[in-house]
Parts: sequence; C-alpha cells; structure tokens
Amino acid sequence: MKRLLLVTALYLALAGCNDPSKQNKDSMDNKTNNKTVEWAHSTNIYEVNLRQFSAEGSFAAFAKDLPRLKDMGVKTLWFMPITPISQKNKKGSLGSYYACSDYTAINPEFGTLDDFKKLVQQAKAMDFKVIIDWVANHTGWDHRWTVEHPEYFLRDSATGDFKRASGMDDIIELDYSNPALRKAMIDAMIYWVKECDIDGYRCDLASWVEVDFWKEARPIVDSVKHLFWLGEFDEIENPEYGKVFDASYSWKWMHTTREFYQNKLPLAVLDSLLLQYTQIGDSSMRAWFTTNHDENTWNGTEYEKYGDMAKTLAVFSATWNGVPLIYNGQEIPLVTKRLEFFEKDPIPWTGTNELHGFYKTLLSLHSMNPALRGGDANAKTIRIRNSDGHNVMAYLRKNGDREVFVLLNMSPHSGISVQLDDEHLSGSYRDVFSGEQVEINKGKLMSLGAWQYRVFEK
Repeated sequence: MKRLLLVTALYLALAGCNDPSKQNKDSMDNKTNNKTVEWAHSTNIYEVNLRQFSAEGSFAAFAKDLPRLKDMGVKTLWFMPITPISQKNKKGSLGSYYACSDYTAINPEFGTLDDFKKLVQQAKAMDFKVIIDWVANHTGWDHRWTVEHPEYFLRDSATGDFKRASGMDDIIELDYSNPALRKAMIDAMIYWVKECDIDGYRCDLASWVEVDFWKEARPIVDSVKHLFWLGEFDEIENPEYGKVFDASYSWKWMHTTREFYQNKLPLAVLDSLLLQYTQIGDSSMRAWFTTNHDENTWNGTEYEKYGDMAKTLAVFSATWNGVPLIYNGQEIPLVTKRLEFFEKDPIPWTGTNELHGFYKTLLSLHSMNPALRGGDANAKTIRIRNSDGHNVMAYLRKNGDREVFVLLNMSPHSGISVQLDDEHLSGSYRDVFSGEQVEINKGKLMSLGAWQYRVFEK
C-alpha cells in the first residue's frame, strides 16, 4: 500500500508539473528572466577529456573524430578546461585541468588559440554546439592574478598566504566580495564568447560560488550571446542556483542508483527521489548521467558501479525529462578502465566502439522526437501503471501526438511478465532498437529479461 501511494503521488505530481499554466509561472518566478536557449531542450552533451581523448591530446587530433560523433548523434561537445595549468603545487606530472593559471589563454598541451578556433568552426559547420568548462571558484597557485591582483584571493588567517580550496593543495580560493574580481571574471567569460563563439558554459562546482555572482554574470554574458548554462550542483540541495542555470547535475540520482544496485534496495527508493526531482518543475533541467571525469577516475567506471544495470540507466538518462550527458569512451565501453587524472593515459580506442549504435539510437531519438524535449511543459512525463511496480519502471513521454514509451526492468529477475494497466497507451509503436512494430494498449502483457530495457516510439 505504501508503494502504491508513493507511485500515485508521483503520477499526480508529474501531471501537475507539466501543466503549461503552472510552467509559465515557474519560468517567471524561477529563472530570473533568463530563458533557456531553444536548442538546449533537445540537445545531449558529450564530455571531452582532451588530454586522454587521443595519443596526441590536441584540438587537431580530436577534430578527426567529429564525423564519428556526428553519426553517433552527439549534439553538444563539452570540453573540460582548455586554459593553462598552474605549475606551482601541481599534482602529478601534468597537473589538474581545474588549477587554472590564466583565464584567457590556451593550454599549450592542446595546441594554440587558432587551433581551438578552427575546431569550433569545424564543429559548428557540422551542427555541433560547443561549451567549455569554467572554473570560477578557484585557480592554481601561480595564476597570473596572484601577482597582478593578489587582492582577488581569499587569505588563510593562520598563514597569511592564499587560502587553499577545501583543503586541496593545488588550488586557491577567489574572493567574491571584491567587485573588481567579479568584473574580471565576467570579462574573462565574455572573452571566450567573443573570441571563439562558444555556445555555453559548464560551470564547475557552481554552488561553491555565491549564487548572486551567477545572477550578476549571466545576463551580462548572455547580452553578448544567448548561451546554455550547465551548473555542477544538484538542484534538490541547491534550489536557488536552479533559478539561474538552465540545467544542473543529478548527483543524488547517480549516488542513489549506485546504492540501489549494490545494496539491492527497493524500487520505491528511486520512485521517491524522482518525485523530488519532478517537484522542481520544468523551469530548469536535470543532466542525467552514469559517469563523468570525476566518477570514472575516482569512484569507478559505470560498470564497476552499476554492473548489468549500466545500460538500463543509460536508457533512462536519454528518455526521462532532462538532458543526457555521456563521457568520452562510454561508447567503447570503458568497462574497467579508469582514466588517470594528472598523467597521460589515452582512451584505449579499439576502432569498433561496440556501443556506437546503442548511443546513436538513444541520442538521435532524444534530439529528434519532441516527446523527449527536456524542460518543456508541453512534453509530459506520465508514469504508467503496471502489474509489477516492485521491479518494473514504466513511463510515457508525450508531446501532442508524439509519444515515447519506456519499459525498464530494474531488477536481476528474468522472465518477468508485466501487464500494462493504463489507458494512456493505445496504438501501434515501433521498438527503437529492433524496429519491430508492436500494438500496445491497456491490458497488454510484455516480457522482460534481467535488467532489460525496451523503448517504443509511436
């Protein structure tokens, strides 16, 4: 009974949060007059770790893969920081991307500014969008500002030296109470828009920077070009940041799904969390993912974390309300390979990319079917009642007459026969992976293997 009440609450909440009149109010109240750029509602994001992407680790070498990524359905390329790395107190032999020494220069490890401009132009000619990582909270120890503007930094009261960022030895914190620092940071962000015509920013540790800075910065930068803003924070924990950013991380979902798989938790745990995300509304989007540069390096690959559930979660990421995010190499896949962070450790490309077709199907479906638009009140998410809610997650994405129906067996149990008990399903659907046409109506019986996923397009 408890689970039935929970699913019913989720069902009703989903319906309410997709009410267009409510969405209009949410947008006005929660976006500080910033409207998400149109293309972002149907995009996906492919994170590029340039150092490890190829043996050369350069912009020019990466450009060779643009045709492959376009064929795979990738829409937005997110480049981890492209700025130079501080040498003082650096970690490992190459240091961290996230210990910047100059916000308006290029890491020579990757090439030149002209090389990056050329890459952006090539990508845009192939209809990609390009966003870059922005590390606003901290810099490396020998950032040019430590000499030119030491007043931009916080000081450690015990040592009188620059303040380490949360105890991390290779980075120091900036002082956002200083108006001059704020202006310098905004000017640096504008530089990349004007100089390279980028399409957006992925803001590292966005919630570590005062939210009023982002409220100040975004409209100024957007006045130069309307950008897409992805923030590294979870809106459940930092709701005020969701009023500024177009999309945020689903950290809590990622961690909870790992616990769900490894500790054999009930599906109701995930249902409850989805209800929390749903109640945020459509004024912002969630970025759904199973891995990224931090997770892969420090916590294990998606297969180490999720085992047989990894691909099932990838299907969820591409079909639930939001924007799917994948990390370079997932298409191989990187089953046990954790990429080094401070050393050269190229992705072991095999030339076959076993999951190229899998991701092509999902990414193309997400970008082409309006039922999967993220953060759009017209694209409703409806939980579908079924006879095995303890193991099976079923939902319908609907926008006008366009529909995508998703059926996920979130258990290791094989041979599950589930009956659909919902009047929202009616008509002929195409299995997007097999191409099979299937009639699906209320009362339909469907079989699922262990962790099996099925996706149908009306």
